[in-house]
Amino acid sequence: MATTQPAMTPGARRILDAATTLFYERGIHAVGVDAVAAGSGVTKRTLYDRFGSKDALVAAYLRRRDEEWWARWEKRLETAGAPRVLTVFEAYVEDAEPSGRGCAFLNAAAELSSADAGFAIIRDHKRRVRARIEELLGEDGVGEPAVLAEHLFLLLEGGIAHQGVDGDSRRLQHARAIAADLLKAAAPRA
Repeated sequence: MATTQPAMTPGARRILDAATTLFYERGIHAVGVDAVAAGSGVTKRTLYDRFGSKDALVAAYLRRRDEEWWARWEKRLETAGAPRVLTVFEAYVEDAEPSGRGCAFLNAAAELSSADAGFAIIRDHKRRVRARIEELLGEDGVGEPAVLAEHLFLLLEGGIAHQGVDGDSRRLQHARAIAADLLKAAAPRA
């Protein structure tokens, strides 16, 4: 379920720009529609006319994060050498810096219920990251890609969660180093 944003008016883009900054920096529940409207220079009525509800705005925010994150990772993959899967760690570092707030998807998951539309976007994003890791491992000839993909995915998620807790990327960089060691041990023998 890769997501795509529908075409937006300039006002809707300003609203989504403000929401993207505010939701990531302060948290979804801490930011009301008044703050988003003020940050975008529109009225609350315009916000509701463009998005219908705060829940729909949150979903649009998460779809945008998803699209932008995937574009950055795929761009990294275009020029990466094997093992290409390590680029996922850099993609997460880039996504969470310089704020140090960690993964926008994990942050949002902590605030949303599983019934929220945004939660389905988060779940799908994480599922596709895990699947792409496995795909890259298979393409690079690593034996048992499903098993190793699960290990690397959990290292990645733990590292990015701690970036939000610690405020820096040291643990994520350490998780990448562990992943590199696991990949060396699993490298196909010539």
